[in-house]
Amino acid sequence: MNKDTVYSTPQDKIGDFKFDDTVASVFDDMLRRSIPGYDLTLDLVGLFAAEYVQPDSYCYDLGSSLGAVTAAIYKNIRQKGCRIFAVDNSPAMMRRSSSRLNRNDTHIPIHLICADIRHVSIVNASLVVLNFTLQFIQPEDRFAILQRIYNGLVPGGILLLSEKMAFQENDEQEFQTKMYYDFKKLHGYSELEISQKRTALDNVLIPDSLQKHCLRLQQAGFRRCYTWFQAFNFYSLVAVK
Repeated sequence: MNKDTVYSTPQDKIGDFKFDDTVASVFDDMLRRSIPGYDLTLDLVGLFAAEYVQPDSYCYDLGSSLGAVTAAIYKNIRQKGCRIFAVDNSPAMMRRSSSRLNRNDTHIPIHLICADIRHVSIVNASLVVLNFTLQFIQPEDRFAILQRIYNGLVPGGILLLSEKMAFQENDEQEFQTKMYYDFKKLHGYSELEISQKRTALDNVLIPDSLQKHCLRLQQAGFRRCYTWFQAFNFYSLVAVK
């Protein structure tokens, strides 16, 4: 696993964060050192796949990056006749995930699609995952994506949504942010790296509050929404059709 040093040296001008070859080459390390509980959430995605994927249905990993969620789904599907669609708009991520994923299994085919998730049709789905993806979509486009997911889910199907959250109370926002930065320092990131990456993400990653997410899911039609994981300002939700 290549070490993430993307922001380790001072940069005169910090551009917007991009999922390019530089980031893709260190993305495994970046995720594990930047998202508390990341590996555990992958294990739990596998549990949801084992429990909720229905026979002859489709699974969607939207914003699939290097394919870790897709792999967790694939390893845990118990039903027959299923297919997995891994969608990401980054060619660099798609190239790397293609070499990692078992796409020759005729029992559970995996289809890699390089596309904007805003333009992908969701059909016959029993499981859809947005794993730290919606936060990179412009806020005005988020509801339409959730509505399309809801419409494409079969009855009893689920959406797993993991996001970096904003907090309504300033005190809690400051507390959670400080603890999160302490987590990053614990895993070897310097103050410079944290500061420069924060600047790069300012106009790219736009978090919503938990209340906003839940309201949007309810408005899209989901009958139940539960939190199944939290670590500082990172949350995971399940919404059930």
